[in-house]
Amino acid sequence: MASKEDRSPHSSRERQRRRDRRRSRTPEDSSRRHRSRDRDRSRDKDRERRRDKHRDRSGDRERRSRRSPEERESRRRPRHNRSGDDDSERDSRALARRQDGPSVRRSGPLPSQADSFAGTAEGGDDPEKPKEKPNMGNTGRLAALSNSVAQADGTSIVLKYHEPGEARKPPPSDHWKLFVFKGGDIIDTIELSARSCWLIGREMAVVDLPAEHPSLSKQHAVIQFRYIEKRNEYGDKIGKVKPYVIDLESANGTILNDEKIPSSRYLELRDKDMLLFGHSTREYVIMLAPKD
Repeated sequence: MASKEDRSPHSSRERQRRRDRRRSRTPEDSSRRHRSRDRDRSRDKDRERRRDKHRDRSGDRERRSRRSPEERESRRRPRHNRSGDDDSERDSRALARRQDGPSVRRSGPLPSQADSFAGTAEGGDDPEKPKEKPNMGNTGRLAALSNSVAQADGTSIVLKYHEPGEARKPPPSDHWKLFVFKGGDIIDTIELSARSCWLIGREMAVVDLPAEHPSLSKQHAVIQFRYIEKRNEYGDKIGKVKPYVIDLESANGTILNDEKIPSSRYLELRDKDMLLFGHSTREYVIMLAPKD
């Protein structure tokens, strides 16, 4: 009984102290307690997040380990688009490096060019081809470009006109003639079908139809037969040789049917067309003979 009585005052005093502490607590103390609890909760949340991240990383490692080598190679490649040629070229380079093995750096001077190509020329599949020697022969291009006519006194006359690639003689069935009129009389008749080109002017050494009037240029104009292809209403090509006239940038020009023609341009001539050159009064009438 004595022992119980001794204990009871001690326990009553302890209870009294607790009551005094509760009463002596202020609002600041309660706020401190709340803040400490919030800190404890935030720490717990941070620990949970770290655990979740650790679990995700471990799961990613497991998934990577389960992938096949092809999937790993495709994951390692960059995501930007590449053409098939680039991929094949990269694979071929990698294969060549693996086949060749590690590169070996040589010491000393490089071999001569003859020694380097000696094995290729002797043991290779394709023998070395002999070098082509330069051809110093005449090609005829310079003569075609110059197109000059040498004179007896050593001088040369450069022709202003070159026949085009479509130049043709008229067929035997077409008889083209050029009648030269002075006043009302025919003073000359020229068979145009005899050749493909007729040069008209005052330069007697090179022209085909000489004209002595001083208003004409030395190389005044040309009557040229040309083969021209056209398509009909069915889409078929039909070719025919027709006469054309071209003025060689003469000083006084060429007149076709009372109209001056432009220089350096082909104009088609038709049956009964009339030409005038310079200020000459001679009239040149082209005519096609009727077919039997």
